[in-house]
Amino acid sequence: MKIPLLQDKLEYYFKWFHQHPEPSNQEFETTKRIREILREEGIEIVETAPGAELKTGLVARIQGKAGTPVVALRCDIDALPINEESGLPYSSLNHGFMHACGHDFHTTSLLGAALLLNEERETLNGTVKLLFQPAEEGGDGALQVIESHILDDVSEIYGIHVAAGHENGLIGISPGATHAAVGIFSISIKGKGSHGAAPHYARDPIVAAAQLINTAQVIVSRNTDPFDQAVVSFTHIKAGSTWNVIPEEAWLEGTLRAFSDEKLSWLAERLRECCNATEKAMGLRIDLNYRVCTVATNNDPELSEFAAETARSLGLTVVASQRAMGGEDFALYQKIIPGVFWTIGINSPQGVHHPGFIADMSRLAAASSLFTALAQRSLARLSKKK
Repeated sequence: MKIPLLQDKLEYYFKWFHQHPEPSNQEFETTKRIREILREEGIEIVETAPGAELKTGLVARIQGKAGTPVVALRCDIDALPINEESGLPYSSLNHGFMHACGHDFHTTSLLGAALLLNEERETLNGTVKLLFQPAEEGGDGALQVIESHILDDVSEIYGIHVAAGHENGLIGISPGATHAAVGIFSISIKGKGSHGAAPHYARDPIVAAAQLINTAQVIVSRNTDPFDQAVVSFTHIKAGSTWNVIPEEAWLEGTLRAFSDEKLSWLAERLRECCNATEKAMGLRIDLNYRVCTVATNNDPELSEFAAETARSLGLTVVASQRAMGGEDFALYQKIIPGVFWTIGINSPQGVHHPGFIADMSRLAAASSLFTALAQRSLARLSKKK
């Protein structure tokens, strides 16, 4: 398919996806539309084993002249609970939801790769699995796919994300961690309530919360090497119901971020120590609940160079990835499959997760072409090792 014709088709698809955003694990119409497009093009959709079905999202397969090796290309399909303020003529029709992280761009790019690879399937030295993953924002989408065992035969995996701060079309590829490991915590503080005029009868959970928040900020500022980036953020506080009563309880919520799984574990342990110390000092009870949302991305060094060379072979400009403290569950695939998470610049006026975010459509065909070349060249290289 000629690139101008592909670009026109992809822009048509993109506008539909942008207008019909759906949140994590509720991407029913999105999945239906992807399925329709693939079936119209005669592309096979892979069914998972009984009991391991994906509720939303799907995996397609393009088999070449041999069944193996197998390479996977991945996009995410869910949107965010944000009311769009981009002013685009094709803005979201689902009030309160928006593709504010470029997942519509990712989905459309992978569909374009599906069309290109399907045209070239007789020349492929193996099989390409096209993963339209649900629930990246919800945090369990990659885990759903892994537990379906649909990727068990995959040797390499490649994923895309838009880069709002990069100029249009720039390809970002770097070895190692480019997105952070993410932890989520909630803290329950149980003290003793009292009249606001008699604080000496209370074990004040609000003062304890303030003390804990200030103490926890020292974890990064005075315990972490400035060159070893980390984040401790409290994002949600709830306590009390009126102006003259010291409440019995307070509740806090927040996130930890780091560029290695080991550093994230260390942050969590230091936060627990802060909770224990505040509990003892303030004479009340503090309970910390913590879980890892996703591990850090870890681009394979050899495959990163391969991906960069592939992009340059298409005439694309390659720069270092913008490191981000945002989490990305593509990292869970990289725990079991060597892979690369690459980015493409879309020059948005606002960053991701902002109501004014805009992904420029003009580089859709370029992204599809890179996805396609990565699959073709990866299969050719892997088939020589068989």
